Amino acid sequence: MQETIQTEKKEHLILTGDRPTGPLHIGHYVGSLRNRVSYQHQYKQYIMIADAQALTDNMDNPVKVHNNVIEVALDYLAVGIDPSKTTIFIQSQIPELTELTFYYMNLVTVSRLERNPTIKQEIVMRNFERDIPAGFLTYPVSQAADITAFKASLVPVGEDQIPMIEQTNEIVRRFNRLVNKDVLVECEAFVPEIGRLPGIDGKAKMSKSLGNAINLCSSAQEITAAVRNIYTDPLHLKVSDPGHLEGNVAFMYLDAFDPDKEGLQAMKDHYVRGGLGDSVVKKRLEGILQELLDPIRERREEFAKDKAQVLEILRQGTIRAREVAAQTTDEVKSAIGLKHF
Repeated sequence: MQETIQTEKKEHLILTGDRPTGPLHIGHYVGSLRNRVSYQHQYKQYIMIADAQALTDNMDNPVKVHNNVIEVALDYLAVGIDPSKTTIFIQSQIPELTELTFYYMNLVTVSRLERNPTIKQEIVMRNFERDIPAGFLTYPVSQAADITAFKASLVPVGEDQIPMIEQTNEIVRRFNRLVNKDVLVECEAFVPEIGRLPGIDGKAKMSKSLGNAINLCSSAQEITAAVRNIYTDPLHLKVSDPGHLEGNVAFMYLDAFDPDKEGLQAMKDHYVRGGLGDSVVKKRLEGILQELLDPIRERREEFAKDKAQVLEILRQGTIRAREVAAQTTDEVKSAIGLKHF
């Protein structure tokens, strides 16, 4: 995948984004944000703050979604996403995305949506049972509208999101067959080498809602406290005991963030044979995270001094994105005969 992308990089347009339900954390950084900083120098990239999609399971608290739009934007800017190279936009401010969703809903059945593995998993996780919000069930259709509106050919996602990309392509193929021409573009899922990080408790994925994350905006003291509580090896009771790497969150984080792979391997070998305490491992990890997050936090604080300027960046990006989405929507309406004058 990676070699193909680099060979054909000029042909790819990327669409990616996040739900604004809280500040972003180091799991987002390693899984997507640092890749986006790299992508913006290689491809045309759109990043969507998916506030409308966030309402599918947060309609009882829309203020949380509204307030976190600016927080997510601050995180983007702080990690180095450049609005002169990447178009950052707000989903809810582009009505064409909703219009496309409405048309595409006629191309997919309820039973097909219910069979989507990603949706099935999310329904269980949120304890919806049969009380599933219609907006949540139709999220794959909404995502198809987002992707096709920009004719994105490459969509970075986690492995658990691959079924969503497959369903997008099903909709694309069905629409193109219906109108007998290639109006919409199929996309390719790009899964990063490092997937989702577990939470510091080792029991679940890192999540804003579960409180087991290290946010990008965490203070030095918060980072220290989080690393101190990171799950390691429960059988490693004494320094002399042989340690285990499997399920050891501290080493998972080191795999993701430590640039000294040779030194890290030596530490792993020492830990496995015994004679190395967890405190030494955590000290190494804390140093790496402090060095990574300190400049991000400083840049974020600087951008936060002028939130009006951040909103202007979002406004300008949304204007540019809407022009593209409107063009695709016109093509779709023309293809199905809804351009009457």
